[in-house]
Amino acid sequence: MKETNALIFGYNEYGLEIAKNILSEYKNIVILSLNDDVIDSKEHDFVVEKFDLSDDWEEINLKYDLENSRVFCTLMDIAKNIFLTISLRSAYKDISIIALADNAEDSNKLHMAGADKVIPIVETTAGIITDMLKKPILTDVLHGILYEDGDLKVMQIKVTNAECFENEYPADIDWSKYSGILVLSIVHEDMSREFIYSSKSKHNYIKNGDILISVGYEEDLDKFRNLIGEYV
Repeated sequence: MKETNALIFGYNEYGLEIAKNILSEYKNIVILSLNDDVIDSKEHDFVVEKFDLSDDWEEINLKYDLENSRVFCTLMDIAKNIFLTISLRSAYKDISIIALADNAEDSNKLHMAGADKVIPIVETTAGIITDMLKKPILTDVLHGILYEDGDLKVMQIKVTNAECFENEYPADIDWSKYSGILVLSIVHEDMSREFIYSSKSKHNYIKNGDILISVGYEEDLDKFRNLIGEYV
């Protein structure tokens, strides 16, 4: 039976991005937040509520009908995301669980914890690609991301030469001048992250010490790395 509800554990960029991309697929979509952030659900076309990892699953099931739901585990703390996946699988052996992973090691752990599918974080940018298409970027790089071109690589490049960006905001930079490169997001020195093409992206200049999550072919990535910094 097709699930009619989607429960997304994680009120963050990834959870919100998933919710926006599945609006037409489910009758009810609920994002459950582990944070103490003030939540204004009126800003969204779906429900956002608080939850706690210590909550009683029976009470949550009565409220959200977990057995008739597809569950997305998108907590940014991998230990909490694994704990959440284990807890859900232990309580509901037949539900469909999709989890996010930052790397292959975390992906393996989440599969062992009971996730039916684990999605690399770069695959959650589907909604952002629409915005990116309005910019002069390389369609073959986008195609490679969507269809898993084996020659493409995702690399983290630490910026040591921020001057080359000429104090432009990330969303305003013409990234097409860096041939063959697609920059998806920035990890700042405080470990906060932001998508550079998101309409809600914070306007912070790129600084030395920032890490650019970049996609491209190895030769092009090496050229980009030599220009702006170093691999990490």
